[in-house]
Amino acid sequence: MNFSIHSGASLWGPLKELWETVDGAILRRQPETLHLLDLQLKKHKPHFLSLFKNPPKSPEQREKVRKASTEGIAIQGQQGSRLLPEQLLTEAFILSDLFDIGELAALELLLAGEQQQPHFPGLTRGLVAVLLYWDGKLCVANSLRTLIQSRHGKTFTLDLSGELVGLTTRFTDELMSQGLTKRLLTLVSEISVTREFERLQKERGLGNEKHRKEVSDLIKECRQALADSLFSWTCQSPLTKDDTLALIGHLETVTAQADGSLDSVSLALVMALLYCLDVSFIEQGTEDREDLLQALPLLTERQYVAAVHSRLMDSQPWKLPGLQAVCRLAWALALRVLSQLPQGAALVEFTEADEALTDQALLGDVFLFMKEGILGCDSFSQEEFYIRRLHSLITDFLALMPMKVKQLRNRADEDARLVHMSLQMDGELPSSLRKDLDHLMVLIGEFYSKDPFGLELGLEFWCPTESLQHTSLQGSYLGMALQRPPHKQVVLSKFVRQMGDLLPSTLYIPYLCMLKGLANGPQSAHYCFSLLKTNGAAHSDNIQGASGSPVSWEHFFHSLMLYHENLRRDLPNPDSAQYRHPPLRGITQRELEGLTAFLQLLTAIITWSENARLALCEHPQWTPVVVMLGLLQCSVPPVLKAELLHSLAAFGRSPEIAASLWQSLEYTQILQTVRAPGQRQAAGIEVELNEIESSCEEYPLTRAFCHLISTLVESSVPVNLGAGLRVPGFQPYLNFLRDSVFLPFPTRAYRRPAEKWEVADSVLEVFHKLLRDYEPQPSDFIQETVELQGEQVPAHKPPGHSLMFHLLNDSPTLALCLSMLEEGVRQLDTYAPFPGKKHLESAVLHVLCLLDLALQKEVMFMDLLRESQSSLLVSPLEQLFQGVSPQTRRADHLVNIARYLYHSSSNPEAAFQSAKILRRIANYPNIQLRLVGDFTHDQTVSDKLMAGFVECLDNEEAEEGAEREDDVDPPKKVSRIRHETQIHILNLLITSLELKLPNLALYLLGYEVKKPVSSTNLQDPGVLGCPRSCLHAILSLLQRGTEKRSGPVLTQQAPHLAELCYQVIYQLCACPDTSGPTMRYLRTSQDFLFSHLQHLPFILTENQIAALSQMSWLMKTAAIELRVTSLNRQRSHTQRLVSLLLDDQPHPQHSESGMEEDTRSVSGFLHFETVSKVRRKLLSVLDAIDFSQDMPELLQLDFFERTQIEQVISNCEHVNEQGHTVCNVKLLHRVLVAEVNALQGVAAIGQRPLLMEEVNSILQQVVERNRVRRSLSAKRHALQSWRSLVETLLTACPADLIPAEDRQLIIRDLLLDLFDKVLSEDAAGELMPIVAGAVFTLTAQLSQSVLSEQQQGVGAEASSGFASIANSALHLILRKLLDFILCTGGGYQRLRAHLYGSLLYYLQIAQKPEEPETLQTAGKAMWERLTAPEDGFSKLQRENLAIIESYGKALMEVVCRDACDGHEITRMLALAVLDRILSIDRQNQWLLFVCNSGYLRSLVESLRQDDTALQSLLTPQPPILKPLYIYESKMALLTRVAKSGQGAVELLRCGLVAQLIECQVFDMIPDTDSHRMMRDPSGFIPSPIERYRQILLPTLRLLQVILTSTSMNHQQGAAQVLQWLIVHADTVQALLRCQELSMGALKELSLLTAIISKSALPGVLEMGGEINSAALMEFQGHITRFQRLCLSLLGRLAGSERERLLKQAEISTPGESAERREEIEVAMMQVCANIMEYCQTLLLQSSSQAQFSICLFSPSGSEPAGRDGGRSDLSSSLPLFAHSRVPSLGLVLYLLKNSASDFFQFHQNHRQSLSKLQGLDQLPPEELKELCQGLVSGPGAVEKISSVQRSLLAKRRLVQFINNRAKLLALCSYVIETCLFVLWRHLEYYLLHCSPSDPKDSLLPGSSLFRSRLKDESFGGLQAGGGRGVGLSRVSQQDLDLLKGDMDTGFGEGLQRKLLEVEGLYSQVRSRYTFIQALVRRIRGLIRQPKS
Repeated sequence: MNFSIHSGASLWGPLKELWETVDGAILRRQPETLHLLDLQLKKHKPHFLSLFKNPPKSPEQREKVRKASTEGIAIQGQQGSRLLPEQLLTEAFILSDLFDIGELAALELLLAGEQQQPHFPGLTRGLVAVLLYWDGKLCVANSLRTLIQSRHGKTFTLDLSGELVGLTTRFTDELMSQGLTKRLLTLVSEISVTREFERLQKERGLGNEKHRKEVSDLIKECRQALADSLFSWTCQSPLTKDDTLALIGHLETVTAQADGSLDSVSLALVMALLYCLDVSFIEQGTEDREDLLQALPLLTERQYVAAVHSRLMDSQPWKLPGLQAVCRLAWALALRVLSQLPQGAALVEFTEADEALTDQALLGDVFLFMKEGILGCDSFSQEEFYIRRLHSLITDFLALMPMKVKQLRNRADEDARLVHMSLQMDGELPSSLRKDLDHLMVLIGEFYSKDPFGLELGLEFWCPTESLQHTSLQGSYLGMALQRPPHKQVVLSKFVRQMGDLLPSTLYIPYLCMLKGLANGPQSAHYCFSLLKTNGAAHSDNIQGASGSPVSWEHFFHSLMLYHENLRRDLPNPDSAQYRHPPLRGITQRELEGLTAFLQLLTAIITWSENARLALCEHPQWTPVVVMLGLLQCSVPPVLKAELLHSLAAFGRSPEIAASLWQSLEYTQILQTVRAPGQRQAAGIEVELNEIESSCEEYPLTRAFCHLISTLVESSVPVNLGAGLRVPGFQPYLNFLRDSVFLPFPTRAYRRPAEKWEVADSVLEVFHKLLRDYEPQPSDFIQETVELQGEQVPAHKPPGHSLMFHLLNDSPTLALCLSMLEEGVRQLDTYAPFPGKKHLESAVLHVLCLLDLALQKEVMFMDLLRESQSSLLVSPLEQLFQGVSPQTRRADHLVNIARYLYHSSSNPEAAFQSAKILRRIANYPNIQLRLVGDFTHDQTVSDKLMAGFVECLDNEEAEEGAEREDDVDPPKKVSRIRHETQIHILNLLITSLELKLPNLALYLLGYEVKKPVSSTNLQDPGVLGCPRSCLHAILSLLQRGTEKRSGPVLTQQAPHLAELCYQVIYQLCACPDTSGPTMRYLRTSQDFLFSHLQHLPFILTENQIAALSQMSWLMKTAAIELRVTSLNRQRSHTQRLVSLLLDDQPHPQHSESGMEEDTRSVSGFLHFETVSKVRRKLLSVLDAIDFSQDMPELLQLDFFERTQIEQVISNCEHVNEQGHTVCNVKLLHRVLVAEVNALQGVAAIGQRPLLMEEVNSILQQVVERNRVRRSLSAKRHALQSWRSLVETLLTACPADLIPAEDRQLIIRDLLLDLFDKVLSEDAAGELMPIVAGAVFTLTAQLSQSVLSEQQQGVGAEASSGFASIANSALHLILRKLLDFILCTGGGYQRLRAHLYGSLLYYLQIAQKPEEPETLQTAGKAMWERLTAPEDGFSKLQRENLAIIESYGKALMEVVCRDACDGHEITRMLALAVLDRILSIDRQNQWLLFVCNSGYLRSLVESLRQDDTALQSLLTPQPPILKPLYIYESKMALLTRVAKSGQGAVELLRCGLVAQLIECQVFDMIPDTDSHRMMRDPSGFIPSPIERYRQILLPTLRLLQVILTSTSMNHQQGAAQVLQWLIVHADTVQALLRCQELSMGALKELSLLTAIISKSALPGVLEMGGEINSAALMEFQGHITRFQRLCLSLLGRLAGSERERLLKQAEISTPGESAERREEIEVAMMQVCANIMEYCQTLLLQSSSQAQFSICLFSPSGSEPAGRDGGRSDLSSSLPLFAHSRVPSLGLVLYLLKNSASDFFQFHQNHRQSLSKLQGLDQLPPEELKELCQGLVSGPGAVEKISSVQRSLLAKRRLVQFINNRAKLLALCSYVIETCLFVLWRHLEYYLLHCSPSDPKDSLLPGSSLFRSRLKDESFGGLQAGGGRGVGLSRVSQQDLDLLKGDMDTGFGEGLQRKLLEVEGLYSQVRSRYTFIQALVRRIRGLIRQPKS
């Protein structure tokens, strides 16, 4: 034997599964369940055959279990064996003995109990095991019942498929043949709750009340299900002879309950037997009648009939003679039917006995038993087929046994005579009276008065005699008169009429009772009304109406009037004492009963039939309402008054009658509302209540009065009620109900305990209706007055206002309401039935509704109260709930309300209201805090509350459905209410989660409330004692069905609920406190996201909005999960989700075979998918978002004004919970209807229907608009979530999770799909911005991916094109992107900003990456370079350009327009796009367009407007930096334009420089020191000086480019630039004099000197056109000053400050020192090179020969340092020369030396770096890290990046360094060449052409005369005039000798060798070969030449 045990308990788990399968297949009709059902039935057949048999005990099992604590025990599905604790084994043995089951089975149950424990808070595993044991049994019983019900048979059908019915019929037939009936009967008699409870009690197997109730319910349901199985069987198919006899045998022993009725199990078995004996179906001519007859043993088996007959004829009495009588009657009727059939001839010996049997049945009081025993059973009215069978039994008796009925009537007549005689003789009543006819009539009355299924079976008793042209009857019955009614119907209607003829007085009441039952239903009531009308009419010719038929309206109302007249004379004086003793003559008991019966009949008829109501009420002679009200004032017993009030209430159902009824009620003062002056005490109903009813302890009158008021309140409350005699209004009635009925109700005495709650229920119902219909109005808060008998008295407020006031104060009313809630929940907690339970529940429900309404209306109420400045004092209800309860002395009102959730299974509506109240209260953060405290204060209460919330969420019966007013089907309604409760609870959680911690949601979801939330450790329920929380409930709701292909069940069955569940999960993941624990739990215990994402997209055709919202929340959660797992480096989790969302391979595991790769690259772009592909999950989600949106068309209005209606609609709009702006339809309806009602005049009344129709169409339109808004909002939300998920996938997840090529294909697919959807004709504009944002991110990612792939050097050689993504795909993307830009038209500027960004990223792809300058390439011949094949970059660029140009002017127009005006960001990006396109546009198409269309001029002219904005930027605290960014973009574009000669000329033509000359911002240099303090701490806003540079540098760059581009016709540009320099001369000089040479200053200087070197030249002035001489002088002065400043700057940079600057760069920013230093080196070299170029140009421009040249440097060869040291004092003492001392030639020599030595250092660096770059893979990691250091920010950032990334960064850094060095080498070599040239020109002049002057003047080498010579000569033409001689004579011979000596030492061999080597290393690669060599030779010659 295998002793392993089943973890789910074989007595429970598999059986539960069986039931779920059976239920799913048969009752819920799930598709594809047939096969499953077949398997389950085969597997469980033994369970059905040996029904409820338990596995037997055995010694082996006992032994095995005993050893489980030492040796362990094996559990199925788990490896190894498990050791179990001793305690568990003891419990197992107890359980085994208790239920007499095998020891292993008991052990399994306990283990299962342990596992299920969290679902049953508060129970131990043993108690749970008891529940599971019985639940398992119930599952088998339910399955058996359902299987039998699905059979094919004679009574009903479930409309299932033939296959399924075949399967179940075969299966159940087999069970039946194995003796199922006897087994069922045995079990029904064996199982009894009391016996089971005794056994359980003994072994302590019962827990708290709830457990007891659950166990007893399970046992009862088991018995019921078994009995129902037999009943269902007999309904469909007959039993065999033995089985039928067994059933009869069982019924012989049945006993009744205490009240004489059968219990529901016995009833089912009785009904089973009645169906066995049923042959009535033969009359129904169904198509399978013949087959059914064949199967009927009554017709085919003689023995069957004989056996049953003899058994029922047996004279042995049963335990219940009444039951025996019923069976005999049924058999007699069956025999009667058989005798009329052809087959009945053979059975004549039996069929003759039918009369005898009927007599026996009548002797057994058959009708009495049917009423008491069968109708008395509660479950009778819950089963339609019981009702139908009993109906056929009664009607068959009346139709088939007419003689018997006649006999009964004769007997009754006789008895009536006897009674009459004995009454006259005052003798004893005869003892032999039989009341069979009474009983029959009462039975019919009782039976038909309940009609829970709306069958209206009583109609069979009414034969439509009159022609049915009556208006009240619906069309379907109009045909009835045309065909003859069936025979049976004629007989029955005759019975009703004849019984009423000459009715003996003894039958009067039973007959009325019968009519009351038969009038139950709209049709029947009408027939009954007509009957009573015609009865009276026949005798109307009689003068005394009394002698007409006693059963007629005429007779009845006539009698009422007589009573009234008689009693009115006795109307007592209210002051007389005798009022308390009603006078003796009046109404006898018998009359009272008759009146009561007739009033009840009247009430029944007018309740159903409105026509009857109006006809009777308006009858001129009867005036029923007046008479009844009159009788109410007379002294008649309260019971009769109650009936009168009920009848009046029935009349009041018609609004027309109600209005007049109010006035009559007030007039008759039933409730005394007006006191007569001098009257001592009250009269009317108040006295009745306080004096009569209270002393009798019965309150029928009060209840009836409440019922009347409740009915009348429904139609309306007249405002002017009682006007004239008192202050008009409803107030006195309300006061009476509140102060005399409601408040004292708990303290009154009640003979019938249930009545207490009936009173409460009826009065609360009125309150509920009043408050429900009350809307606070401003007028309610103004104290109005009315005039009464000449004085002003305050008017009454509306009743709702008064109720609100009482509920918003600590009033007795509120206190009583709250204590009722407390009592209600206390009673419910006992789980015991008690009298009045139903009414208590109803009353509690009304209280909850009142509180909910008060909470709902209080905001408006308090607002209006505040505005009215009234003196009323109220407190908000949610604060009053915090009060202390007098019963418990604790503030537990809210806890009590929440405890109703715990009873949701028995009281769904109370739970619903409770959830609603809690949800309203959840909006108040301060109360949430208190609530958490209250809920968690007491552990047991806390557990119960949690269990309540969870139970509501877990409820499996909840169903989402549209709310309809006419919900007839109670189960549907209940399941909808359960669903709404769940919605409220989830909304409560969502609201709470948004509030501060700790809140209610955290407690309910199982987070720590007392400790920090983030320390929570979520577990599965039951683990570490963790209770089942709402989070578990939500997850189990969502997880249902995730393992199947169809996906989570909830998303389809309850879409809105699912949406909220996903939202709660998202909120938990998004909130920083709860995120950690939640994500961990979802990831580890639930694998939640993966299991749900795999079912995306959710498609719901009928509820698209909910499906989109579900997906939105899920995707947002997934995005968070991806981000978190990436940050925590949980690669496997991230990888799973990424591949789930992005893979296009159908199977989860990827084969990495080459085959796969090939097909992939081939179909890389072919858009048709090959077989092996599936759609990527992300794309299919995108498919599910429909971009088109059908918009409602405009309103077509005939009466209303459209603009006004639109205004009204927008006034009714509000933002709902989901944040959508929607129109409040109900409010709009009220406004419009009020408008229609306000119209006056005859015309308006005629138009009213049309107006209302238009109002309707407006409302429909608004509903449609709301739907469209919600739909668009849902689409936006879904698209937004989709976008965030995509962006997270591509940006936040580790890049290496998706290989580069896949990444590009994925982005391609996403982009193309997005474009296709957004470019379709009907795409909604509201979705475009989100798409544009997504496109931007995707393009950015694509460009990044392609670039990184390029950098890694992969794919560059691939034939398919540029990178992994084919060129054709790139082109397609570009085309769609441009289409998108064009389709956005004029609007959507911000949206285009995204698209321009995307375009820029896209164009970046074709940009060539920076390549290292190796200094080798120049060697290649020009031809080689021209013929080289085109590389991928330029090819792609060329194709891109072709595509862009194919769009022609349209695109140019859009981009240029955006560049010129619009939103700032769009302008910047449009400018950037123009810049980018111009840079690749070799044909200059775009340039031509920009120039010709005037956009360029407009851009240039806008610089003037920018000027003022830029000036404001230089204030210490700038307003915004936008103008700066736009200016920079504009300058970048203009610079781009200026780079082509054509463009530069065009710019000059547009007057660019003229515009710049007029800009004043350049003259506003900020003071550096004063702004030192104003630094922005974040470092984002640059300091003013930096901002100034950001403005100046672009301009300088632009001018430099213009100078370079216009070099052919150079002078025009140079002259304009010179003008700019001169206009802003002060600024320029200030910059050249700059004290502190920072990095920024050096950049400024390098650009400025470059401009000056090209434009501040003498030649330029001459080109400048006609300038008068004065201006010329001034210009020359400026130019000279520039010159002088440049030379002194050279002195600073070449000599004094150079080292200091480089040192300072390293100190200031140690982190980025290397790059900073390089930048400074380049800038300084650049300035030196520019100034040397300037010197060279000046020298060349002055003259081509040395002897006429000007001199820029003084003839002194000493090095600058010596000069500084030697004569600094002297120079400083001459202020005039502080800046303008002429630098000496020594400086040039010094610069030359330095440059030469630098050159070698740079050259060596360059070579080293190149070799590093080639061997990048071999570099040690430390060095790689060092290389990356400068490129990543933050400490430790290098550690975090991956190795691939690191080597890419290192490569980039090396290329940067190499190119930097190459630039420095070029500058160095240029500086060397220019220095040599300047040196040579000066030396040639000084040593060859200069004649020295008198030596004594040589003290001042910089004397003024010398200066003047230099200055004049520099510009004064090249004439050799006398002025020159003067200057030269100042240089003494000594100076010249010194110079020669210095030069000789300075320009030594070493230097010359170096210079030649420089030429060897560098210049020969360049074009200027041997230049240095020649100059060196010449200078050497000059120095060496002998003195002349």
